[in-house]
Amino acid sequence: MSSERQQAKRPVSAVLAGPYGHPFHPILVTVPIGAWIASLVFDLASHVVEDPAFLAEGAQWLIAIGVLGALAAASVGFLDLLGIPTGTPAFRTGLVHMSLNLAVTAAFAAGFLWRRAIDDHHGPVSAGPLALSVVSVAVLAVSGYLGGKLAYHYGVRVADETTQAAGFRH
Repeated sequence: MSSERQQAKRPVSAVLAGPYGHPFHPILVTVPIGAWIASLVFDLASHVVEDPAFLAEGAQWLIAIGVLGALAAASVGFLDLLGIPTGTPAFRTGLVHMSLNLAVTAAFAAGFLWRRAIDDHHGPVSAGPLALSVVSVAVLAVSGYLGGKLAYHYGVRVADETTQAAGFRH
């Protein structure tokens, strides 16, 4: 295996980014993804229930939880990016993945502030914040695809095949 591919499999800091074969980034991304998708479900549901206030407020706080979770995921994801050799397709994919995730996080943070400024938790979520959430979740899906490409296509932070083979011995 080339030293560049091996470099991308090893953590820059096992304490901060997770040990070999067990990166923290994929674990941490479940928080913002889950929170933001749930917030969008709450947003949509606020338009079909009789008393939407609890859903609108719940969506707002799910967005906040997602932003905090995204900051944690981004910090360890950045450490994983540092392990990828520059000038490679994997590194360029990592930069796009990171840029999209930062844009989505900024959009959700702006959406949270927008909702706070409106401060109307009596009715359904307004069209503007709802549209921002829809677009942000769509961009998040594209970024998630790129994250999957990094792990499953390029093998970033995935154990090498010799290590993986141990799981298939009788």
